[in-house]
Amino acid sequence: QVQLVESGGGSVQTGGSLRLSCVASGDTNAMAWFRQVPGKEREGVACIYRSGGFTYYAGSVKGRVTISRDNSKNMAYLQMNDLTPEDSAMYYCAARRPNWCTESIRADEYNYWGQGTQVTVSS
Repeated sequence: QVQLVESGGGSVQTGGSLRLSCVASGDTNAMAWFRQVPGKEREGVACIYRSGGFTYYAGSVKGRVTISRDNSKNMAYLQMNDLTPEDSAMYYCAARRPNWCTESIRADEYNYWGQGTQVTVSS
């Protein structure tokens, strides 16, 4: 059982940046970041292969967000730039058993989840 813990959330103004971090309790394969606002479904933001060689992004964040990982530290990161109030959400780190991920970044494809870190962007 892999445990994931996110950090790095906070409050920023429009146009600001945040870097989210996720530490895993052990080796992980493909990892992803999701976000969710109350009353809406969890949305896939980005995913990354275990190798780090392939990444996918949701259209709503492409060009503003970068997912990365450091397998030596069991860490994954989400660098978010040019934030807008529409990016406000609880952000979750997730991992799945396969070492690859799909462009659709679907929540039901992931086996392990963190507790989330809140991101709030004010105008």
